[in-house]
Amino acid sequence: MIDITIKHLRYFEALARHRHFGRAAEDCGISQPALSVQMKALEDLLATPLVERGAKHLRLTSFGETFLARAQEILQSVDALGDLARASHQPLIGRFRFGIIPTAAPYFLPRFITCLSQDYPGLDLRPREAVTQKLIEGLLGGNLDTAIVALPVSEPSLHEEPLFDEEFVLVRALEDADKPVPNSKLLREMRLLLLEEGHCFRDQALSYCGAPSSLPRDLMEGSSLSTLVQMVGAGTGVTLIPEMAVAIETRSAAVSVARLLPPRPSRTIGMVWRKTNPLAGQLKDIAQLVWQRYQDTGPAGLRGPTQGTTGMRR
Repeated sequence: MIDITIKHLRYFEALARHRHFGRAAEDCGISQPALSVQMKALEDLLATPLVERGAKHLRLTSFGETFLARAQEILQSVDALGDLARASHQPLIGRFRFGIIPTAAPYFLPRFITCLSQDYPGLDLRPREAVTQKLIEGLLGGNLDTAIVALPVSEPSLHEEPLFDEEFVLVRALEDADKPVPNSKLLREMRLLLLEEGHCFRDQALSYCGAPSSLPRDLMEGSSLSTLVQMVGAGTGVTLIPEMAVAIETRSAAVSVARLLPPRPSRTIGMVWRKTNPLAGQLKDIAQLVWQRYQDTGPAGLRGPTQGTTGMRR
């Protein structure tokens, strides 16, 4: 009998997910040498290697890929048992793994964490920031309890719970503040700065402008909204950002902000989780709490969509 433990499986799953001993060790809350020892012990128990250790890259062996699939199934079953127990507690307690997209994380995450900390003091919060596709993979793989994303995600096995809507706004050079606001057709002809591929907000901006996904090579892209706004301030072009980002991203840039012409583009931010998650009832309660807080005060740093934002031209 091979004495493989759940801890072995969790360490290996983290290593397979990160493909890096240091990041996997940090994720597991142990030192890198300790993780290496555990992986070596697991391979000794199995009498076959699980990973190929290169100078710069770590790859799973063929057996490692097969072993990973079975390990993930086992871990999902173990987590489901734990979730059944947690679901019996009111309010929810224990580890809470949630993801959030980068175009919402800096602006909404502090508010979300504060809300949970006040109403669910027994939760051990484990946030993760990643693009939508990575978060969906984490949900389907059982590595996340819920995720905050732009809806819809159109994944049949996931439940979608809307939280609030927000508009996109135009960010342009400060000297352009008094110019007419361009419509979507004119905006398409301007030098529009976008997030790099993989961000859903990029696709939403392109959809509003009616622009193709294949853009000129000289078009500048950024990895964050902060980068885009600073590029606009330097006179590189114009960009679109979600309204919740205005207060933070424009305070240190020489830019002007304007509402776009109707029909104004917008997005719906919501929570998603597996339909089979035993915590579905508690997640619904959390979504309702966050929705109610939004109705009472609005998200931090912006006003309601019909009121106008400070310094924003209609």
